Amino acid sequence: MNSWHRHLPNELDASEVELEVRDSLSSTWVARWREQPQKAVIHDPEEGWISGQELLDRSDVVARKLGHAGVESGDRVLLSASSSVALVVAHTAALRLGAVVIPTNGAYRAEEVAHVVTDARPKVAIVERPEWTEWIHAADPSVVATPPSVELEMGPSVVLDQAQSDSPALIGYTSGTTGRPKGAVLSHGNLLSSVRGLKLAWRWTTDDILVLALPLFHMHGLGVGLHGTLTIGAKAVLVPEFEVSEVLDSLQEFDATMFFGVPTMYGRLLESERANELEKLRLCVSGSAPLAAELHQRIYQVTGQRVLERYGMTETAMLVSNPYEGERRPGSVGFPLPGVDVRLEGEPAEIQVKGPNVFSGYWERPTENVDAFVDGWFRTGDLGAFDSDGYLSIVGRAKELIISGGFNVYPREVEDVILEYGPIQECAVVGVPDDEWGEVVVAFVVAEREIETEEIKNFVGERLAHYKRPRRTYRLEALPRNALGKVQKHRLTEKIEN
Repeated sequence: MNSWHRHLPNELDASEVELEVRDSLSSTWVARWREQPQKAVIHDPEEGWISGQELLDRSDVVARKLGHAGVESGDRVLLSASSSVALVVAHTAALRLGAVVIPTNGAYRAEEVAHVVTDARPKVAIVERPEWTEWIHAADPSVVATPPSVELEMGPSVVLDQAQSDSPALIGYTSGTTGRPKGAVLSHGNLLSSVRGLKLAWRWTTDDILVLALPLFHMHGLGVGLHGTLTIGAKAVLVPEFEVSEVLDSLQEFDATMFFGVPTMYGRLLESERANELEKLRLCVSGSAPLAAELHQRIYQVTGQRVLERYGMTETAMLVSNPYEGERRPGSVGFPLPGVDVRLEGEPAEIQVKGPNVFSGYWERPTENVDAFVDGWFRTGDLGAFDSDGYLSIVGRAKELIISGGFNVYPREVEDVILEYGPIQECAVVGVPDDEWGEVVVAFVVAEREIETEEIKNFVGERLAHYKRPRRTYRLEALPRNALGKVQKHRLTEKIEN
C-alpha cells in the first residue's frame, strides 16, 4: 500500500520528491561541516558544544589512528559506550575510513559480547567498560581494544570519504526466533534514504535542536536521532543516561524543539510535576515499542502534545509514521514513509516492506536471507492491519520477540541460560504486557524444587543484559504442549497470577 504522499507538505507534489541516494553518510556530513564549519552540532555534558570543524578535525585524527591499527575499508569496528562527543567522533571516523560500524549495547555480558566478536570479527573495538577488553580478547585475541577516546598510536594520513551509497555502514545485531542474534547489514544508502524520508515527513530542519536521551547503539537513537541530526545539519544535545530532571532541564536550557523517546520514558516524564514543560516542543516522537493509546491520551491531557508514533526495525530503519500534519491516531503507527512500500500478506496478515531503506541481508547468513525475503519484499515478522483511513496498526508478532523498554529480548537466548541452572529441567519464556515497560520477561519452569523469582533474576543477570532478566518466574508441573510436543506459549499467559 503506497500512501506516503500523505506525509508531504501541501505545496509539494510527490512527483517532485527526489528519493534516490547517491552519497554516503560521511560524505554528506563532511560537506555540511565544510559549508558551515563554525556551526555548533553536538553537545554533551563533558565537552559542551562542538562545531562541524571540530568534528572534521577530530574524526580525521581518529581515522588515522584506526588506519594505523590496521583498519581498512570494509573492516568492522565495534563501538560500545554511553552517548558522548567522543563516541560521535569515533563513529564518524570509522565511517569516513570506509569501515563498518557494529554498534553494541553496553549492557551485554561476556557471552553476548563473545558472540558479536566471533561472528562479525571486528578489527578494532572501541569500548567504555574495562571488563569488555578481557571478554573481547577471550573471544578473539587479535582484536585491538581501546576506550572511546581512541588511545591508539597516530598513523600517517589516510584516504577518507570514499564510501559509496551501496557500501556497508552498519551491522546491527538483532534477535530473530531461532539461533543467536544475527547482524543486519545496512548500507550508507539505506540509512541516508530513511533520514531523507523523515526530513520530509517530520519537517526536520537545520534550526531544530533535538534532546537525545536514547542510546547510540540502537536504530532509534543512532539511525534516527544522530544520523538525522548530522545529515540535516541540525543540532543534538546528548543526554548519556535518561533522567527526567536532566531531560527537562535540557529542554529549557537549550531551547529544544524535539524529543525522541520510548514509551517508558514518556511514562516517567508524566510522573514529574514539570511534565507540562514538554508543551514547548514542536515534535515529540515515540518508537521502539508500542505506545499504549491510554498513555498517548494522558500525555496529551498533561502536556498538550500529540506524540507522533512511528514504526521501524534494525533491518529497515524507519518504515511508517503518523503524520506531522493531520491526525496522530492512538494505537496506530500511521502511513508508509516517503519511498517505502508496505503490504499485508498471509493469514494472519504479516507486514512486508520494500524500499531504498531496506537492508540487503544478514551478515553471513545465506539461509536466513532466503527466508527473510519473498519476491523482493522483506518479511518483518510483525502482524498488521490497515483501518478504513489507511492507518497501519501493529496487532502482534509472528516472531516471539519481546520488546521491553524499547530493547529487544530473544526468548530462546534467555531460555538457554535458565536451563543451565541446576534445579531446572524445562523452561519457556514469554513477554507479558506491562504499563511501564511495554512488555516484561516472564519465565515458566519445570523444576525439582520451588524456584524464587530473585534467584532466576540474579542467575540470568550475571550472564545476560539486565533487561533480559525475568521479572517473574512460575513453577509448573509441566509445560503445555500440542500433539507434536511444541510448547504452547499462548497458554502460559493464562496461568499468570493477577
